[in-house]
Amino acid sequence: MTNRIELRISERSAFAAGHAFGDAGAYERLDGRAHFAVDPRAAAQRGITDLDKAPRDAEGLVRFAGDFTILKPQQLARGNRRLLLDYGNRGNKRVLQFFNDAPASNDPRTLAHAGNGFLMRRGYTIAWIAWQGDLLPGDGRMILDLPVATEDGRPITGLVRTEFIADAPGVTTFPLSGWVSTRSHPTVSLDTRQARLTRRRYPEDPRIPVSADAWRFARIEGGTGLDGQGGERAIVPSETHIHIPAGFAPGWIYELVYTARDPLVLGLGHVAVRDFASFLKYGERDAAGQTNPLRDAEGGIEKAYAWGRSQTGRCIRDFVYRGFNADAGGRRVFDGVLPHVAGGGRMVLNHRFGNAVLPAGQQYEEHDNPADRFPFAYAVSTDHVTGERDAILKRPETDPLVIHTQSATEYWQRRGSLVHTDTEGRDLAEPEGVRIYAWASSQHFADPALKAPSRGICQNLVNCVATSMLFRAMLDAMDRWASTGAPPPPSRVPRRADGTLVTMAEWRARFPAIPGVALPPRPSELQGLDFGPEWDESGQLVKQPPDPVPDAHYAVLVPAVDADGNDIAGVRAPMVAAPLGTYTGWNLRARGFGHGALHEYTGSYIPFAETAEERAYTGDPRPAILERYPDKDAYVAAIRAAAERLVADGLMIAEDIERCAAGAADWGRPRHAVTLE
Repeated sequence: MTNRIELRISERSAFAAGHAFGDAGAYERLDGRAHFAVDPRAAAQRGITDLDKAPRDAEGLVRFAGDFTILKPQQLARGNRRLLLDYGNRGNKRVLQFFNDAPASNDPRTLAHAGNGFLMRRGYTIAWIAWQGDLLPGDGRMILDLPVATEDGRPITGLVRTEFIADAPGVTTFPLSGWVSTRSHPTVSLDTRQARLTRRRYPEDPRIPVSADAWRFARIEGGTGLDGQGGERAIVPSETHIHIPAGFAPGWIYELVYTARDPLVLGLGHVAVRDFASFLKYGERDAAGQTNPLRDAEGGIEKAYAWGRSQTGRCIRDFVYRGFNADAGGRRVFDGVLPHVAGGGRMVLNHRFGNAVLPAGQQYEEHDNPADRFPFAYAVSTDHVTGERDAILKRPETDPLVIHTQSATEYWQRRGSLVHTDTEGRDLAEPEGVRIYAWASSQHFADPALKAPSRGICQNLVNCVATSMLFRAMLDAMDRWASTGAPPPPSRVPRRADGTLVTMAEWRARFPAIPGVALPPRPSELQGLDFGPEWDESGQLVKQPPDPVPDAHYAVLVPAVDADGNDIAGVRAPMVAAPLGTYTGWNLRARGFGHGALHEYTGSYIPFAETAEERAYTGDPRPAILERYPDKDAYVAAIRAAAERLVADGLMIAEDIERCAAGAADWGRPRHAVTLE
């Protein structure tokens, strides 16, 4: 019995009002639902947690369904017959935002949503499929409806741990999932004495119990009162919310452990991506006899690529590691994958009571999230704590080509060094089919449309380095590699061998003493443990979580910096090669919000003094802006020269030179905080 897929298209519409994108011509948009049916006993589904506990239809199949959207050339023959699947980050469409410099939108329809048109001008078919089954509808998110696992029809229960951090005073209520967008696992009891709520100032601090009578399983409802009383609120018992009448103290880490019920079979998210992409690449007709919308008389998709950032970069790594890049017939699904800012992590997806929306573990936030666990690298290595040998890539018949990109933030918050070192911090050589590029001094979320930088609850301005031009070069490089065998430029990452990947002590000795700037205490470390149970390919539990190993840690290293405090190694975007400040992958929480701890995935922009006089007065050791660039034109010329070097190295495409130069005009404002005339 084979897996089945049916694409039920609910809407076909012209994209961008029929605008012609170069040789590819006009595009159309398809929207609908993909309906899946899989045999839980088949080898293709082995190892999916709780699949054997999902409801089955009369044929013994497990059914589920998810949203999809496709943007394709109206005339397929005018496109490049390449599929680019965007793993929607938490259900949100991202690929046009980052590759086309387009405004963020979950409903791209207009010419403005095409941005600079890069992907369309190249002729790509762009597809999205819902893969995250615990999202709730709203804001145009892609929704995947998954079955709830039961034990012979009875609810499955188990312990769930959730963290809550309020970033402002007055917050009294959270969903138990921690996120408004995300389904919560319902508590089996509203009695707070059956659960445990604690709080702590920093992750390593002792947990302080919160009295059971100081909080409730409840939510707040609001509305308009009668008799002129104005707005009213009610506190309503809720099996999916936590409420503290006195409010959550800002910046404190609250942790709730409670008994929940009704886990979803979240691992089917990998199957949804696999079967959807495989059908678009190989299929001729779906289960209902409808023709594959990406096939015409001349053929169909020739190459398929997947891109994802952050959460979805981790999901790609997990997808490949678990063998889902082989479809149910054993064929390679994606010819190449481009995970971005995944760090050393994978996905907490194939777990009972998983929460797929959670950010991966950081120094302060979600520190104990088991997203980071061996193996971290694409190359084979040995876990020095357990002696295990493993790798992300281990199925050469179906493994894709990989271009892994990460920012400076991943080295500080996401254990990014472990992608290219062993667990003791020694350099690893990348496998032949892998390239890794560290985007020096950039941050995790580099908004292509960033306006003026701000601080939020951080001590420094937020990192403003622009990197979207690098995405375009990476995709061109991947397509050449997969299509012709022409390899991309060699990997560019900091290395222990040349002194550009360093310990925290070495980093501190090199970072400039900038007046008024506090330094991070350390990068986000990782204890030497393998979190979570593991299943073999027959679906049998083969390993329980081990007991902690005292004082056992994996080596987490950071990029060495130059005299300005900017990363030396990696791919230096034009703004880093010709800087107006120090750009870091870290930023610190302000007083009152976890003072001094690293803040989420946020980097810093620490402006240079503007004049030599200002530098002398403040004692800043870094040369001032006007000591580097005599005027605006000199700064633009420096940016242009840096862009041309990247193009020559195959790390940027030529059309982006002028974009970079235009962005540098007027001292890079408004992206930079410069007051010079």
